[in-house]
Amino acid sequence: MKKLLLVLTLVLTPALGWSAAPGGDMMDPNVNPHDKASLQRGAQLFANYCMACHEASMIRYNRIAQDLGIDEDLVERYLIFKPDTLVQETMTNAMSEEDAERWFGVAAPDLSLTARRHGPGYIYTFLNSFYVDEDAATGYDNTVISGTAMPHALESLQGRQQGVFEEQDGEEVLVGFEVEEGTGTMSESEYQAATQDLTNFLDYVAEPVKAERQRLGVWVLLFFAVFTVLAYFLKKEYWKDVH
Repeated sequence: MKKLLLVLTLVLTPALGWSAAPGGDMMDPNVNPHDKASLQRGAQLFANYCMACHEASMIRYNRIAQDLGIDEDLVERYLIFKPDTLVQETMTNAMSEEDAERWFGVAAPDLSLTARRHGPGYIYTFLNSFYVDEDAATGYDNTVISGTAMPHALESLQGRQQGVFEEQDGEEVLVGFEVEEGTGTMSESEYQAATQDLTNFLDYVAEPVKAERQRLGVWVLLFFAVFTVLAYFLKKEYWKDVH
């Protein structure tokens, strides 16, 4: 019985969602695919601040409406800004790769699978780790992607975030951040909540069935637990006369 439980534990543990964020310590956004209010706010942030450059071409607007409980008319009004785009189409923008490369030096990546590839902690940390760098082409650098070509798209919300440096072993080392007072429309906690919502939405885009998978997963685990108990007693019944 103990060996059977050990095998089941080893097999089923990955389904519980153990994962490690790439690139060292990452901030934990505590994504929740069941929080529809957060996902709705994240969708609006993505449409307003990200889609000018980035696409999420693997999901359709009407799928978002269905999953997040948003009326399709509201989706058309508040999430679709590309002319002549239907609610049945995917989340694409009007920027060509040629224009992106000319303006930023590199085409902006499609964000459909970013959360699956790097983890939500990567996205959340990236959004919170821009700091002013006067030598950078965009005026900002980022601790997650050093030398990033991406401007700080959420600067108007967060404000101008300065890096705090300390001298360690003769080198200037970034040890923290400090936002210039009055330069953003949100407080620190409000900005972190907003980027958490945005990360939550991108995590949903990467796996729209995640909430349903987790819901069904609970029943699957309960089935295995009940089946294991029944199998154990059935085994005892069959083998009770075998010595």
